[in-house]
Amino acid sequence: MPQHSRPSSAPDRDVRHRLVPTPGGRIHLVEQGTGPLVLLVHGFPESWYSWRHQLPAIAAAGFRAVAVDVRGYGRSSKPAEVEAYRMVEHVEDNVAVVRALGEETAVVVGHDWGSAIAANSALLRPETFTAVGLLSVPYAPRSGFRPTDGFSLIGGDEEFYVSYFQRPGRAEAEIEPDVRAWLAGFYAGLSADTMPAAGEDSLFFVPRGAKLSDRFTGDTLPSWLGEADLDFYAGEFERTGLTGALNRYRNVDRDWEDLAAWDGAPISQPSLFLGGALDASLTWMADAVKAGPTNLPGLVSSHVLEGCGHWIQQERADETSRLLVDWLRVLPAPERRA
Repeated sequence: MPQHSRPSSAPDRDVRHRLVPTPGGRIHLVEQGTGPLVLLVHGFPESWYSWRHQLPAIAAAGFRAVAVDVRGYGRSSKPAEVEAYRMVEHVEDNVAVVRALGEETAVVVGHDWGSAIAANSALLRPETFTAVGLLSVPYAPRSGFRPTDGFSLIGGDEEFYVSYFQRPGRAEAEIEPDVRAWLAGFYAGLSADTMPAAGEDSLFFVPRGAKLSDRFTGDTLPSWLGEADLDFYAGEFERTGLTGALNRYRNVDRDWEDLAAWDGAPISQPSLFLGGALDASLTWMADAVKAGPTNLPGLVSSHVLEGCGHWIQQERADETSRLLVDWLRVLPAPERRA
């Protein structure tokens, strides 16, 4: 059986916290190390803290590791308008972070929604993002099918979770009365050692008229999530609420409209994909996984970790860090403009 990493309850003392300006306000980031810039972008419902194991590992390998709080999370700005969370805005946040750090280029690595943000950063701004690493969610180019139309067909008699998140206030009313308990249930439901057994109800679908948390089972925390780690995540969302995070889901159709010029476009930069064999994302995005060499013609390395769920860089921290560093080391050195 693979060994599952137990996280420390606090990040490395050498990390540096900064707030940098962006067109949408500010982005909070945490950095460690010196060298070529590696930008780490988290997913839902997480924060920069989900990269706490990779920051020191990437820094020790000779890189400048920077993990951001995505717009709407943590200490980053939280615009009130739903449309402020469209994909093109997240891409410009990433560009602004690179510029604010005094760099011209960066490798961008993302997990979950951060994977999509990283992929689109590389797609839309290839002059800035010279390589892209995708964790848990493969790159799927824009298609001719409006996303919400597709999501409405996925669930059958039940509601796909992205559809459930669409209406402002609906998911917030479920989550915010007890953020800590909801996060614990959500993390556990997608973790290899605590997820429902095969054939049981999936967290990706909500019974009509029910709540997503009705699918949560048990009170056991995943092995990668200590009480102090859960306290950190819960504290962030208890302070900020969940609306900024959920607004990312509420822009999928706007993204589809914004990215019309890139319909079907591949990402040509050197790339990496890491996924967990027990992650349901790899099942319902199986076509994108199979199309990896076509969608990512610069694919350098692809790994599916046995016995691993969705939270790959936390469930399998050491292995994920090693694979990231191995990939980073074979990338071409960044070129400086004259």
